[in-house]
This record gives sequence, C-alpha cells and structure tokens, in this order.
Amino acid sequence: MFTFLRRRMYTSLIPLLVVLFGVFLLARLTGDPTNLYLPVSATPDQRAEFAAENGLDKPVWQQMLDYLSGVVHLDFGESLKTGQSAASMALNAFPATLQLAFVTMLLAVLGSVILGCWAAYRPNSLADRISSLLSMTAASVPDFWFAITGIWIFSVVLGWLPTSGTGSTLAWVLPIATLMIRPLGVLTQVVRGAMVSALSAPYVKLARSKGAGDLRVVTHHALRNAAAPALTVAGDLTVGLVNGAVIVEAIFGWPGIGKLMIDSILQRDFAVLQAAVLLTAVSIFVLNIAIDAGYALLDARVREKVTV
Repeated sequence: MFTFLRRRMYTSLIPLLVVLFGVFLLARLTGDPTNLYLPVSATPDQRAEFAAENGLDKPVWQQMLDYLSGVVHLDFGESLKTGQSAASMALNAFPATLQLAFVTMLLAVLGSVILGCWAAYRPNSLADRISSLLSMTAASVPDFWFAITGIWIFSVVLGWLPTSGTGSTLAWVLPIATLMIRPLGVLTQVVRGAMVSALSAPYVKLARSKGAGDLRVVTHHALRNAAAPALTVAGDLTVGLVNGAVIVEAIFGWPGIGKLMIDSILQRDFAVLQAAVLLTAVSIFVLNIAIDAGYALLDARVREKVTV
C-alpha cells in the first residue's frame, strides 16, 4: 500500500507542476498591471518605480525563479491591490468553497439514492422513465444555464431568493441548487443501474423468500452492495465540483476561491491568482490521492496495476 501511494504521488506531481508553471505564464498574458494600478497621467519614472517595487521590471524567467523560490519557502507574495499576503487571502476564501462543495455533495448523494432506488424498484415504469429523463437532462445541461435561469425565475420574476451574498439561509439555495443538479443527475443514473442489478441478485431473492419486507430489502441488502460504484463516481464528481465552483461563485458573488480567482484575473493580481490556483490544485491533488487510496483498499487489482 505504501508503494502504491508513493508511486501515485509521484505521478500526480507532474500535473501539479504543469499547473504551477502554466498559471504563472498565463497570468502574464492578462496584461501589464502598471496600466491598471497607475493613472493614465503617470510619468515614465512613476511607472518604472511601480514595476521595480513589484519585480515586474525583471525578465519573465527571473520572475518565475523568484516565484518558485518563494513557493519553496511558503512565501507566495503580496496582493497588488490590497497589500495583504496572497496566501492568507486564498486561505481565507477557501472555507467558503469547501462549505459550498460539502453541502452540495451531501444533498446530491441523498437525493440520488432516493431517486435511484425509486426508479430501480420498478424498472421501465413511468416513475423510472421520468427519473431517467430528468437525471439525463440534469447531467447534460451546463451549470451557468441553470444559474441564469434560476436567477431569472426565483429572483427576478418571483423575488423569493437573493441573487448573491451569504448572509442568510436563502442565499445558499440558488448556488447549491445550481452546483447540485449535475452530480444529482449523474449519481441518480449510477444508483439506478446498480440497484437494478442488486435487486435481481440471488441474495436479494433469498432475503425475500425469508420474508424480508420491501424497505428492508432495499436498505439492508441491495443498497449496501450498490453503494460501491456510487461512492466511486461521487469521489470523481467532488473533484469536478471544486473546479466547477469557479463559475457558480462568480455568478452568485459567493466569496470563495473561485470568485477570488476571477477577481484576481480582472485586477491582474498575479500573486493572488497564483496562490489561489495553487491551493486549489493541491487540494484536488490530495483529494485524488485519497480517492485512489480508497480504490486500492477496496480492490487489490488497482494496487497491482500501479505497483507492477
């Protein structure tokens, strides 16, 4: 198991380094911060002084070396806009994203188990067809379309929900609903397929022959065996959820790491953008390692595939 984890970490470090270098270079393509932070009337001397103060007068390769040296010493620089530590700004925003992702996945898993079991209990029935149609639609429509439609219906037309903020429980509804729809659709199809197979298995027929009721058959026999594929897919969806939160946070003004990234791009705040992306990449890196470790614990074939 230790060999598996060690090799998995080595292979995962490559995409992490690609992200590290890629974000640094792409951030420089957004433009010169001097034009944004100094007035149009600024003299050449003032522009040169600003660039020298922030290390922007150095060649790009030297800026990259300075950045990598800072990363090694856990120094991610300071925000051009606020002067605060870029690392502290990213760490302060990250809990809001984690809260949003955790609540979303919890509700998506609960909802998919209920809908998937309901559809699988009577395959090809009207309930099964309605559930399949809704889950496939939810899994295929882009998040931003749900977000815009939700704002138009529930905020603009009905006036029931706020369009942004985190001050009230109602402010959580639209962001969570938007992020939850895709995982709910995918997981419902997975649970439905696994439950159809489980409900037709011999051990379920044996349980029925011993007098087990419908609820006990579903919850104590079929669902337990159908949970493994659903949990596997849920792990992958959680990784995608952290990435997808960028768009949803920007639309709803959610003060998470995604909104911080968008704001730092618009403000050409290189240090904050690099710190936010690196923190997100490391989180996904750790989450992927944890998911793979779970796979390896459950299936010896996975361990052998990597350690051979």
